[in-house]
This record gives sequence, C-alpha cells and structure tokens, in this order.
Amino acid sequence: MEFPERVYTKNEVKKAKELIDKGYKHRLTTKGTKEFKQKVRDALKLVKTAGYYDFLKTYIRSIIEIDGLTQLRESEAAIWANKYAVKNPVDAASFFIQKAYHMKEYLEGKLYYGGEAEKRSCEERIHFLEVLKKKTRKKEIKEECERLLNLWSESYLVY
Repeated sequence: MEFPERVYTKNEVKKAKELIDKGYKHRLTTKGTKEFKQKVRDALKLVKTAGYYDFLKTYIRSIIEIDGLTQLRESEAAIWANKYAVKNPVDAASFFIQKAYHMKEYLEGKLYYGGEAEKRSCEERIHFLEVLKKKTRKKEIKEECERLLNLWSESYLVY
C-alpha cells in the first residue's frame, strides 16, 4: 500500500493510520530556498541527536517554506514554515516535534487542536527539549535548551 497523496477523508486517514501502524516512515523532504533548507537540516540534526527522527518521519512527509503563518497542514502531512520559524535550530527542532505530535493525534482521531490538545503537544515539545539537553554534547545547545525550557515554564502557566 502507498501512503495517500492527501490525508483528508475518513478513508485516507484510515489508510494512513494503517500504514503507520505497520511501521511506515516518510522520506522527509524539504522545499524552499537554499538558506531555508540549511536551517531545516540544522534542526533535523538536533532531532536526530535527541532520537526523535523516526517519530518525525512517521508523521511528517515534508517541511515547506512559505511566506505566511507557520502551521501544520494535516491533509498534506506537512509543516509549512516561514524563515523565522527555522532561524533558531533548537526551537525549530522542538516545533517540528510538536507538529508531528499534532499529526499523530489527528491520525488517531483525537481532538488535535484547542486548549487541551495544545497543552499535550507543548508537553511533548518540552520533553523533547529536556531529552535534547541530556543527549547533546554541545554546550551551546544545552544552554539554548535550558533557555527555551525556562521560557516554556513561564508561559506554560497559562494552561
């Protein structure tokens, strides 16, 4: 079976979920300017360092540069990101994991948007930052993880 071109109808979602349950992984592609692609590669290296690359490839097919609002496009299993979203590789990596988690919930038929869903996906993003902080050997990455974790702990009080 081939992964559906789009993941929108009940049958397309069912087919995608069946494939993922059998171990399907996307060949993750990046589309955009040379600079955008490099920034995404930098973030993906951190995703690999944290051990989340298979998770990301399971739920996300592509990361596409856009001139607009950064968002998950569930029907395309894609992340649309602007140049500002990938400027900081640590933040970008954690954002990619957050959106992969949204996609996972979408395919599982869970409510993947709104307050409670955002809370769950933020928890996954925070967990990713904690794991990356432990697994990286680079001092500057550890420090950036710590800085972002502090920001998240302050803003997390909203939920």
